[in-house]
Amino acid sequence: MIRLEQFERTNFAQLIEWMDTPKFLFQWGGQTFRFPLDVPQLDNYIKNTHSQNTQVLIFRVVLEENDEVIGHINLQMDGVNKSARVGKVLVGKRSLTGQGIGQLMIEKVLKIAFDEFKLHRVSLGVLDFNLAALACYEKAGFVKEGLIREARNMDNTFWSVWEMSMLENEWFAKKAMVNVEA
Repeated sequence: MIRLEQFERTNFAQLIEWMDTPKFLFQWGGQTFRFPLDVPQLDNYIKNTHSQNTQVLIFRVVLEENDEVIGHINLQMDGVNKSARVGKVLVGKRSLTGQGIGQLMIEKVLKIAFDEFKLHRVSLGVLDFNLAALACYEKAGFVKEGLIREARNMDNTFWSVWEMSMLENEWFAKKAMVNVEA
């Protein structure tokens, strides 16, 4: 139904179009980006994908039936600690929200992290009021580790963030359960 492909400069215009309000950009991009999103910010984003111990895989999400780019996700890997962090998760085509696309995106990124790169732990952070994302991540097998209270500030409104993670043994147990049910 979807595939992940490398995010490239040719995808900038679509991503910029999706970031139509300061609040939406802040929810997606955190403190990495400033509104309005623009080409120089995205050039910097894709330029800084490698450092000494970190590698960032940045993906566009493509709907297989028509090759339409419908979303975005990244995976920042720490080889030293055999861990990764999922970020910048977006189903950009709003007509597809609520249809399980986010779930598929997360599963594909987890497959890359655990099956391809043999990592031990994958984490993410999600704003506490984003109930759809919380449900998606829990369904994928992520476990809430703790609430970081009032950790993000936008226009003098403070938002709390749930830290969540999945360990490799949880991933493989989930995969085994799916195979038994299939």
